Amino acid sequence: MRILILLSLTTLLFFSSFSPVLSEQEELDEDLAFLDEPDETDAHHHHQHHDAGNESDLEEDFSGYEHPESYQAPEIDEKDVVVLKDTNFTDVVNNNRFVLVEFYAPWCGHCQALAPEYAAAATELKGENVVLAKIDATEESEVAQKFDVQGFPTIYFFIDGVHKTYSGQRTKEAIVSWIKKKTGPGIHNITSLDDAQSILASETKVVLGFLNSLVGPESEELAAASRLEDDVNFYQTVDPEVAKLFHIDVNVKRPALILIKKEEEKLNRFDGQFGKSAIADFVSSNKLPLVTVFTRENAPEIFENPIKKQVLLFVTSNDSEKFLPVFQEAAKPFKGKLIFVLVETDNEDVGKPVSEYFGISGTAPKVLGYTGNEDGKKFVFDGEVTVDKIKAFGEDFLEDKLKPFFKSDPIPESNDGDVKIVVGTNFDEIVLDESKDVLLEIYAPWCGHCQHLEPIYNKLAKHLRSIDSLVIAKMDGTTNEHPRAKSDGFPTLLFFPAGNKSFDPITVEADRTVVAFYKFLKQHASIPFKLQKPTSTPKPEGSDAKESSESSDTKENQSSNTDVKDEL
Repeated sequence: MRILILLSLTTLLFFSSFSPVLSEQEELDEDLAFLDEPDETDAHHHHQHHDAGNESDLEEDFSGYEHPESYQAPEIDEKDVVVLKDTNFTDVVNNNRFVLVEFYAPWCGHCQALAPEYAAAATELKGENVVLAKIDATEESEVAQKFDVQGFPTIYFFIDGVHKTYSGQRTKEAIVSWIKKKTGPGIHNITSLDDAQSILASETKVVLGFLNSLVGPESEELAAASRLEDDVNFYQTVDPEVAKLFHIDVNVKRPALILIKKEEEKLNRFDGQFGKSAIADFVSSNKLPLVTVFTRENAPEIFENPIKKQVLLFVTSNDSEKFLPVFQEAAKPFKGKLIFVLVETDNEDVGKPVSEYFGISGTAPKVLGYTGNEDGKKFVFDGEVTVDKIKAFGEDFLEDKLKPFFKSDPIPESNDGDVKIVVGTNFDEIVLDESKDVLLEIYAPWCGHCQHLEPIYNKLAKHLRSIDSLVIAKMDGTTNEHPRAKSDGFPTLLFFPAGNKSFDPITVEADRTVVAFYKFLKQHASIPFKLQKPTSTPKPEGSDAKESSESSDTKENQSSNTDVKDEL
């Protein structure tokens, strides 16, 4: 019996030793619960968005991104589509010469529409020297991050482990046709002058290799390079007369290669190492004209070009003919160094949205330097559009002598709200203030996810407004820019710790709740802060006398217990 009593006492002492911790945790959870309590503003805000006039537009614009819970997987025969994971991705890509990979999200409407077409294409291409595969980018995040997947579906075509974006349409026929071109011979032989003349007369861009043999390593490298280019046909010959017709010196050391185009700059001669990558880079860099008129079709050629720096001329369609010759002449010294692009600002299909993206307004011609997709810096040309001045601008652009331009809304006259308004020109003052911990939301006014977050974000700011060391801020990412505010989509939440503003901000991955945001801030804030729990929660107007009386009694009881709550 004494042993039993001793064991009982020991057990009691053992568990009692944990009780303060458990009680403390329960108290913490209970205290934090008030942060997520609904109030009048929540209901009012929800009602406003529910009744918004543009709700149908939002549903249409974002039809490809329905809520995951609403998705029901259709019955599709995908037996010939290889399912990839983080664990087998590298093996499949490295062990197969040709692999088409779709990065998808199960809930994405565009992915759902593609699925039957993709599966049918896989079945038709079964037995060919190509693998059609898919990978759930929401689950296999390691591979998705490695290949910078930012939207769904993203489709890459891998050739000997080297990938490029699939540029065809999302139908079975288009996929099959595109793949067969990529996996076919790639190059064609020219053995007669008649064939050569016919090709030069009918095609706008032609690559010709003048080789020692139509088979062997040289031909294989040329064929491999051809598969990396979508819109240029590759040919090869060993006939000096054919080479001569293509403006190649018959006494030149072979292999030799030339790119011929039907435009002002007709000839580009290759002088690099005769390998697939060098040839593909040469063709990609030189296949565009001196000045490319921006269209929806040639956008990938511009933005996916190995030459990232671009000089863009924004003019109306009426002014295009006047300024195009000037722009072409200015572009000549920068061939292979800069891409020159003309954007017609009054073109509703592509010109207008591109102009808005770059912050261009008005009808006067404007010139802008752009560093491409890597960091997206813009540089404004201020002067008359002449050949000499554009050349000088291009030289300064290449030598990194220009000061970047960033879009910005006007600084608000009043900024006393719980959520501080950040624009491009006051970003440094508010966000990069070393004495403040700053949470910044980068949003888009039309973004449904941002609208859903807004009442939660406002409530968080309201609870934390008394913390002088902490700033809750937001910035419209569609009309404002800053080099420290890089967003991968909307909304993007970034945290800038006090005293560490020279480092990259912390991306907030917390759940979209007030409590989760509060815990994140407590964990990452450089300056510790204490949040005082309100002594009472005000009742909405219109409550009956009984509720008011109960609220008053509760308040009196809370006040009698303590005037100020300690940190939660």
